[in-house]
Amino acid sequence: MYQLTFSEQSLSELDKLAKDEQLQLVSRISELSAKAFKNDDANIPSFCRDGKTYYRLKIDTLRVYAEKIDSNSLYCHYILPQHTLSDFLFRAKFPVSEMQMIEQHSSFWKYLESLKNNIGKH
Repeated sequence: MYQLTFSEQSLSELDKLAKDEQLQLVSRISELSAKAFKNDDANIPSFCRDGKTYYRLKIDTLRVYAEKIDSNSLYCHYILPQHTLSDFLFRAKFPVSEMQMIEQHSSFWKYLESLKNNIGKH
């Protein structure tokens, strides 16, 4: 069983969940076995960035990016909804600030919608 610590972004996303969902998420992360974090386990993909190994945990409709601190501790850097721009940017290793990860810009989606509408007019 792992001891968990959370970044500000992770806590913010966790706070958006109902209490029972919060407990379930924390339980599922903390109960992972040490074997699950071996490099040959396809269930928990990992990648290195800036000297840290991030593990991408898929839990329901969320993606948790965690770092194994030691044999008993995990640090949850990000909790992101699946299929979002933030999740894609982080996985694709694009340079993204933490502020950009927190914000979900509706203006981006409005811009894409306007492009779609303009294409239909031509």
